[in-house]
Amino acid sequence: MNDRDKNKNAKVGKARNKDSHPDRRRPTLEDKAGLDARIAAAKILAAVVDRRTPLDGMLDAEHGNPAYRALIEPDRALVRAILQAALRHLPRIEAILSSLLDSPLPEGARSLHHLFVVAMTQMLYLDVPDHSAVDLAVEQSTRDPRNRRFAKLVNAVLRRLGREKAAQLASVASLPSTPKWFFDRLVAVYGADAAARIADAQSRPAPIDLTVKSNPQGWAERLNGCVLSTGSIRLAGFRGGIPTLEGFSDGEWWVQDAAAALPARLLGNVAGQRVADLCAAPGGKTAQLIQAGATVTAVEQSENRMRRLKGNLARLHLECECVNANLLDFRPAELFDGVLLDAPCSSTGTARRHPDVLWTKGPEDVAKLASLQETLLRHALTLVRRGGRLVFSNCSLDPSEGEEVVARVLADTPGYRRESILAADWPGLEEAVTPLGELRTTPAMLQPEGTEGGLDGFYACVLSRD
Repeated sequence: MNDRDKNKNAKVGKARNKDSHPDRRRPTLEDKAGLDARIAAAKILAAVVDRRTPLDGMLDAEHGNPAYRALIEPDRALVRAILQAALRHLPRIEAILSSLLDSPLPEGARSLHHLFVVAMTQMLYLDVPDHSAVDLAVEQSTRDPRNRRFAKLVNAVLRRLGREKAAQLASVASLPSTPKWFFDRLVAVYGADAAARIADAQSRPAPIDLTVKSNPQGWAERLNGCVLSTGSIRLAGFRGGIPTLEGFSDGEWWVQDAAAALPARLLGNVAGQRVADLCAAPGGKTAQLIQAGATVTAVEQSENRMRRLKGNLARLHLECECVNANLLDFRPAELFDGVLLDAPCSSTGTARRHPDVLWTKGPEDVAKLASLQETLLRHALTLVRRGGRLVFSNCSLDPSEGEEVVARVLADTPGYRRESILAADWPGLEEAVTPLGELRTTPAMLQPEGTEGGLDGFYACVLSRD
């Protein structure tokens, strides 16, 4: 064998050794069922908590996180379940982890931290056998060069958790399940007792609410739901695919939280009126206004969200004028009888459905969005004719994004006044009507007996032009 052949064989041998080395081998579902799902969950959790990346985009089936997109659908569903539960209970999970460790994890060992959280979430809050969660977590640690030396620690801590699960959960039962910055703001605004109830409600998955075109009681019976005092239908315990339900393909109803359905109703009888729905996507409120008989102009800046709005209206067999434009540039030739501005906000009232919101937002975001809302509200008021009405709303629990915005605008904008909302008009939600006659819902409200409770946190008020 000549030197050239020897060198060639040596290179081939090196390549084979590299490919066969267990530490270099790419894990696959065939190697360890469910391992790739746990790896993906830990990566995405890190992106949410450490880099404040919104969850929805990473879980997009076409453009989301590559590790998530590479999974088969059952494993994607597991990733979603792990992330939702982990983000709902993260402070409690982290407190339990600290109690199980003899000393804190090394500084900078965030990947190990997230591995623990993913495994503990399965053991504490999901229907996953402890031995599976432990085995996969240990395997995950051994395959990651950063965590390989901690494999025995992972095994010991998680096995101990399996033995002490009930006691550990009891020890953190009174601990707020939200980030500290958010809970502190809840206490400052609502008081300690109400803040605890809100945080507890936000730690529970939200039920599915529907708005129907007609016959709420009939549709409630067909879909095994109940009619709420607000007029929405709540599906008790439903966890299946929405498109499979009767009436979906026929456009008889749409998914809309009970609180999100209130602002459009605050405009009153809009039959025959010209109404603008500003920041309109995804179109639930637009559909309400059309169904109520208004001639609607839907304004939305995002092209992608406008496509979604149009798609939703098409399924519902509803039509309106759609304007794809920046709201601040929207100046119609004729003013409107009614205007609905459901303004962009921190969305802290929707944490039951989007628990990542509380981890990707902070006080600085609340302040920034409040400033934007004030700018949008001032412009929106110029679109209302004399004698017309405007409803301003958003899904934040923070008064700086609601009551305080309206108070500043009314203080220096003559010709507009607050129109009081009457508690008697909202049976079941009387506590949501504030002394000023505005609407302020929290997730701890609307707890009908015999079904899952709660609703999104919303603020809404009605302003009239003289």
